Amino acid sequence: MRHLLLLAPLALAGCKAESAPQPEAERPRPVQVAEVHLAPATEAHAFTGVVRARHEADIAFRAGGRITARLVEVGQKVVAGQPLARIEEADLSLAMRAAEADLSAAEAQARQAAAEASRSKALRAAGHVSIAYDDQRIAAARSAAERAAATRAALDLARRRLDYALLRAPGNGVVTALLAEAGQVVAEGQPVFRLANPEERELVVQVPEAAVARLAAASAAAQFWAHPGLSLPARLRELAPQAETALRTYTARFALPEAPDWIALGMTGTVLTEAPGETLATLPLSALHDRGEGPMVWRVAEGRIAAVPVEVVSLGEVTAALRGALAEGDRVVALGPQLLDPTSRVRIAGLRAAATLR
Repeated sequence: MRHLLLLAPLALAGCKAESAPQPEAERPRPVQVAEVHLAPATEAHAFTGVVRARHEADIAFRAGGRITARLVEVGQKVVAGQPLARIEEADLSLAMRAAEADLSAAEAQARQAAAEASRSKALRAAGHVSIAYDDQRIAAARSAAERAAATRAALDLARRRLDYALLRAPGNGVVTALLAEAGQVVAEGQPVFRLANPEERELVVQVPEAAVARLAAASAAAQFWAHPGLSLPARLRELAPQAETALRTYTARFALPEAPDWIALGMTGTVLTEAPGETLATLPLSALHDRGEGPMVWRVAEGRIAAVPVEVVSLGEVTAALRGALAEGDRVVALGPQLLDPTSRVRIAGLRAAATLR
């Protein structure tokens, strides 16, 4: 009897062990998942700049001197050949007269040398002079003729320089800058005006380093502060091969093939670009989790979960664009990822739309 009493508690304990419920940790947890859909992202940028002429040049005198008259104003339209400014002609006139005198002297010497060579030829034929003497006279005549040709060219150059005293417009355009004033002494080639041709206008902007790579493949449109609701097509025509030293940005020039007449030089405009980017996954913000090693998501496969590190490219109101080792159709935990760990077993309780809160 005593032995039966000792065995009774053991039997009751065994019955309780057999009827104990399964531990909560071993049960698969119901989770909502979202399917991964990959799509190329669009990189959009906006660059603000000013309208410039495609053809713009600094105009300078081709001779040095003191400016005696300025004949145009900034903003004035000019045509090819129109006088712009004039420098003092006195020094240039004296140089031309000196060249004329040099030419007269050289021609006289050439005539004298030619006459001596002719007489030497006759004397040589009669046997009165040697061959060497005759050769010297011929060489002197040729040298005098070449000196006369050189002074003739110098006279032509002096006449041209006198004509350069009047600065003329090389083509049609608008005077955009005044770089020298009447009374100022300028050197040959020193800029006096800046002339722009407004027929071809461009929007010049500064592009940061991060946006340079895909700029050539991007579609572009231009908007102007003068007409905020109007968008005009733009095309990248030129991109600087080297960054500016001060700003560390690249100068880009966007052509405006359909620019209306109201777009004036110096206006402020914005270039809007859109370029196809890399393929990214869009998932709900609630799917993101950080266990101290950076952003990650839980990928669900066969009742198990695995951590997939991701990089957040951009954040929206309810979704995030992610870069990581995710494939099309992968299922990730969409709600409560912070409640799970790598040993958790899960079962899919519902499929959540990746880009919504439903």
